[in-house]
Amino acid sequence: MSPTIRSLVIPVSDLDATKAVYTALLGAPHTDQPYYVGYNVDGFEVALNPAGAGGGPVAFADVEDLDATRETLLAAGATEREAPRQVAPGSRVCVLADADGNPIGLRGA
Repeated sequence: MSPTIRSLVIPVSDLDATKAVYTALLGAPHTDQPYYVGYNVDGFEVALNPAGAGGGPVAFADVEDLDATRETLLAAGATEREAPRQVAPGSRVCVLADADGNPIGLRGA
């Protein structure tokens, strides 16, 4: 199975102010918590993350094996920005960077 980009996580400094803008654009969020606000846009996840590092949004590719994909990308020259961490039962994420520092998000088991 090839990776599929199914989500975009946007780091925010003022969750309430940013949530008002995205709610006006996308409608009511399906998840509205102090640590995460998520919108479903035709099956694509747009999320606001108040704990995210700056530098802009991160597109996350869903992969079957997070560790194997991470190792492959690191061997190809990517660098690690955020180590793998559990975000939900059976779901972990990490963020790497390409040679220009652009973020590459991975989500998988």
